[in-house]
Amino acid sequence: MTTGAMRIQRALARAGVASRRRAEQMIAAGRVMVNGTPAAIGQVVDPEHDAIAVDGTPIGRVVADYWLVLNKPAGVITSRGDPRGRRTVFDLVPQVPGLTYVGRLDYLTEGVLLLTTNGDAAHALMHPSREVERTYAATVRGDVPAALRAMRRGVDLEDGPVRPRAVQAEPVGQGRWDMSFTIAEGRNREVRRLCRALDLFVDRLVRIRFGPVSLGQLAPGGTRPLSERERAVITAVTTAQR
Repeated sequence: MTTGAMRIQRALARAGVASRRRAEQMIAAGRVMVNGTPAAIGQVVDPEHDAIAVDGTPIGRVVADYWLVLNKPAGVITSRGDPRGRRTVFDLVPQVPGLTYVGRLDYLTEGVLLLTTNGDAAHALMHPSREVERTYAATVRGDVPAALRAMRRGVDLEDGPVRPRAVQAEPVGQGRWDMSFTIAEGRNREVRRLCRALDLFVDRLVRIRFGPVSLGQLAPGGTRPLSERERAVITAVTTAQR
């Protein structure tokens, strides 16, 4: 698979040289050369045809776009590292240069987490203008019928109103309900904050779908590549003009 044209800092990240931020610092310091000429931040290169070197040493192979679906378990941090030594999502996936996650799931939330080497696509998927839907399944306690009515009208949170595109609930006994929510904003801890605003207590929260990617039967902690259909839909979403 060919890599194609990309910005120089992305090429350095994909080759495992440095993070994008660190790559920009190296470029600004004049340490990166493209075809014998100092590189500029944002410069577009084709790693298959351009000679790229850092401190005089040619960079390694630049890998093509890499995508992975992880079923994030509860009790795992969505972060590159944790000062408290807790497990992170990067402890559960292959060590691929330039790999980043698409959005976050909080410590206790489980389910679909996308990871990719394509930072531009990751940013596009998270941008509110793309309106990428996320569906969550939750087990909750509280006055669910009243909460359903409120959600269908819209609920004001501290960072603005939220109105799920779809919400369903059914009782499962002992005062608990199974609920599903579909939202498109992707704000920080949005579903948990929505439930808290409606006096619902969340016993479990699982993201079962992100855009075209569904959790299916993927085991907790398990990974899989994107299907061709999922990749095609994501490409269409992230390359569409806004």
